[in-house]
Amino acid sequence: MASAGSGDETAAAAAPTMITLISSDNERFEVAEAAATLSQTIRHMIEDGCTDGGVPLPNVTGSILAKVIEYCNKHAPAATASAEAAAGEGSSSSAAAAEGSSSSAAAVPSTEELKVFDDAFVDVEIPALFDLILAANYLDIKGLLEITCQKVADCIKDKTPEQIREIFNIKNDFTPEEEEEVRRENQWAFE
Repeated sequence: MASAGSGDETAAAAAPTMITLISSDNERFEVAEAAATLSQTIRHMIEDGCTDGGVPLPNVTGSILAKVIEYCNKHAPAATASAEAAAGEGSSSSAAAAEGSSSSAAAVPSTEELKVFDDAFVDVEIPALFDLILAANYLDIKGLLEITCQKVADCIKDKTPEQIREIFNIKNDFTPEEEEEVRRENQWAFE
């Protein structure tokens, strides 16, 4: 009987519900619903039945949407497993839950694997990082927003104002006199 159940689970996993996402430059992406629903924005559109013909995302380019989808595809199995574990806590069928978790455990990345993936994922040029932040905010993907913002914080940690300006290509609009005045007023910050 266990093999019949495994076959049904495999068939269901092989044909997930797909959602079409349409970027601002009209690129179309077919994404599994489990991955797409990491975005609260898209989740609400699915719940409201607004996905027929595709989900237009006017604030996200195709290249950035491809990166966002890569992130969601990697994190979706862990999010799904967490949701199933939370739902299964009250279940009296612990044997079935144990069987289900052992069969899906191979596909669910560990916390350490996700950390390694996330570290490599945010290792991009600053403009792409900012575009990812904007997309994560627009799509309401909390985990992606957290790791991208943390990367920016790490970029400016222990840097001088001049180094930060150089990293982010920010023009210094202070005169030398104004800059000296700011340094005097905030001397504690420069110690």
